[in-house]
Amino acid sequence: MITIKWHGHACFEIISSKGIRIVIDPHDGKSLGIKPPDAQADIVLITHEHFDHNAFSVVAKPSAQVFSMYEGRTTVDDIEILGVRTYHDREKGRRRGQNMIYRVTVDGIVFLHLGDLGHELDDSYAEKLGHIDIVMIPVGGTFTIDSSGAWKTIEVIKPKIVIPMHYWIRGLNLPLRPVDDFISKKPSMWSVVKLDSNILTIDPKKIESNMIYVFNAP
Repeated sequence: MITIKWHGHACFEIISSKGIRIVIDPHDGKSLGIKPPDAQADIVLITHEHFDHNAFSVVAKPSAQVFSMYEGRTTVDDIEILGVRTYHDREKGRRRGQNMIYRVTVDGIVFLHLGDLGHELDDSYAEKLGHIDIVMIPVGGTFTIDSSGAWKTIEVIKPKIVIPMHYWIRGLNLPLRPVDDFISKKPSMWSVVKLDSNILTIDPKKIESNMIYVFNAP
């Protein structure tokens, strides 16, 4: 089984069946007005060097491998990582810089974390990324794509499961839209599950399609 924990904002922890812990885009909590991540990571992935995504010292074990804005392929403890360059805005980074998106394969399940993606992905990105099982996608707008841009990207990359992130939650001091804006625009074939906690367990042999999982704030 694979465990996924949402630590608020864009921070996710993926725990493999062997107990390897991957944390993506950790924040420090207090700078955002929310709880800090409670994690001890073996691998930390940072999509870009903004304060709300790069607090690796909060989550990293002393022995952790930290990848910041990593572009290319590597394998760590049987975890396959592909970093692909995108941008934090619609102007090829001129306003907010670059943003690496990470395709991470854990126990055969392919995750895609889009960080602070500022533009829709097109077919050229879909070709680079290949098959995607689960996408973590920003939907709150202002600093990233909004709910409409998120759905356009989902149509291109065709994941089985969508996990929205980077939207307003209670306490957050950033001007983001709530997740309901994203849910209200969903095509009819997608089903929504609102979780009672910030944890989801996935059986790699039983991945359902057209599912949206909305995590409860930690």
